[in-house]
Amino acid sequence: MSNNIEIPKYVRFMMGGGAGMAATCVVQPLDLVKTRMQMSGIGGGAREHKTAFHALINIARSEGPISLYNGLSAGLLRQATYTTTRLGIYTTLMDSFKKPGENVSFLQKCAFGMIAGGTGAFVGTPAELALIRMTSDGRLPKNEQRGYKNVFDALFRVVKEEGVLTLWRGCLPTITRAIFVNAAQLATYSQVKQYLLTLKYFDDNVFCHFCASMVSGLATTWASLPPDIVKTRIQSMKYIDGKPEYKGGLDVLTKVVRNEGVFALWKGFTPCYLRIGPHTVLTFIILEQFQNIAKKRYAS
Repeated sequence: MSNNIEIPKYVRFMMGGGAGMAATCVVQPLDLVKTRMQMSGIGGGAREHKTAFHALINIARSEGPISLYNGLSAGLLRQATYTTTRLGIYTTLMDSFKKPGENVSFLQKCAFGMIAGGTGAFVGTPAELALIRMTSDGRLPKNEQRGYKNVFDALFRVVKEEGVLTLWRGCLPTITRAIFVNAAQLATYSQVKQYLLTLKYFDDNVFCHFCASMVSGLATTWASLPPDIVKTRIQSMKYIDGKPEYKGGLDVLTKVVRNEGVFALWKGFTPCYLRIGPHTVLTFIILEQFQNIAKKRYAS
């Protein structure tokens, strides 16, 4: 994702956000399913959904097909903040540190991914919190549902009812997750693409980008799920008699493993990969096309 043509930094940030938002419009139902499955079994109760397909059908049947897009406005705002920041920073760092005729090392790519992901996560946490609440709302009893109309209504009500700092509730696990996700996703994509281009069967085209992003999506899913579950549980938790359900990220991990088993840390792996895989593919393919257009624009 690097080139020798100087593309303005603001354009790099816009391309990253635009690619992420376009991909989110396609995969939002899978994001909702992933969140619902991660919330299933809280408190040691029975699992609400057996599989991702079972969850998809049940949600559509009980809440209506349109409900699969609950939280889309929050998902788009998340991409406009989080993905704009992380991809903008990552591509800028890659271009800044790449020397003519040399490739950036894998460890450098991981470091760039961590920096980009951590920064993007801090910026995107308010939208992330709104997204988690909006996508999990339908599983709550009617009298407990928050009923946010859209992401801006959610943000306004959170500030009004719970205080502005609540917008960054779960910020630490969100940043932790983002560090793992982006080290895996961005570095793996760049490294796999670099390797594929050394093979005679691949050129720098959509097929190469597809293959690299599918491998990247698998690595990302495996690395991201445990911190993602911690983040999801903390951001959606309620206060009981003035006390929070969880004391922190370690408390979430302990209770999940004790009550649901260690493999519950990878609960929702299938919908997560089905979401991350296509989202990663679409994001990188769209981003690469944006970059090709930008190269032509700024090469002249």
